[in-house]
Amino acid sequence: MIDQHDVNSAASGQDVVARRSRIHFRGVTKAFQQGEKAVIALEDMTFQIFDQEFVSIIGPSGCGKSTTLKLISGLEFPAVGSVEVDGQKVTKPSKKVGFMLQKDLLLPWRSVLRNVTIGLELRGVPAKERDDKARHLISKYGLAGFENAYPRHLSGGMRQRVAVARTLAVDPEILLLDEPLSALDFQTKLKMEEEFVRILKEERITVMLITHDIAEAVSVSDRVLVCSARPGRIKAEFEMPFSKEHDPQMIRGKPEFMEYFNALWQELKVDVTV
Repeated sequence: MIDQHDVNSAASGQDVVARRSRIHFRGVTKAFQQGEKAVIALEDMTFQIFDQEFVSIIGPSGCGKSTTLKLISGLEFPAVGSVEVDGQKVTKPSKKVGFMLQKDLLLPWRSVLRNVTIGLELRGVPAKERDDKARHLISKYGLAGFENAYPRHLSGGMRQRVAVARTLAVDPEILLLDEPLSALDFQTKLKMEEEFVRILKEERITVMLITHDIAEAVSVSDRVLVCSARPGRIKAEFEMPFSKEHDPQMIRGKPEFMEYFNALWQELKVDVTV
């Protein structure tokens, strides 16, 4: 059985005293205008993510999960409360923060190499330096030999590897993932989960993942936050006992896996409507 210590443990402050806070939501409320009506997406959203943590947020559709990522990245701003990255209020996009969306958004007229160098070009990195770095990442992430291929020639998994290389080329310290694997077939998704965890643990990046997939959240995360139905707020959090494991498939085979899966589903299902 899951010990109560595993649920809402971060809220107690006992396990986070010495850890460096990278992302901090302080009573955040965010509303959008729909015609003449204001729709509250988030209300009193409060949580922290710590250095090198891999944290997932799950919740019903429309609960504000993607809005949360936009607030961290500086693409949106709260009506009430504050969003902080490394103790500084977010007022604009930061070079510390990388963002991967569900779609890989590769430019079809650019080769793999040229897609990976886009961020470096925008930052004014000299051509040889950016090409050398891109080639290193392409090789590191299993794409050697495809430098001159175009996105239309790649499988879904390969396209996502290119997107990962492009995102990591600019050396983000914090990576925001908005369901980056959801468009892949199930078998490819499972394989890419393994690669994602391996890559991001090796790079020692702080990661926040938005997902609808409870199994994915349990198998890749150090901690899972459960968001309520709109207006979204964090209603529960679970520390995962698998943080030292780098193999999501091995984790899915552990007896504790289903305990955490079922506990998360119990928290989630009361807010799911069909």
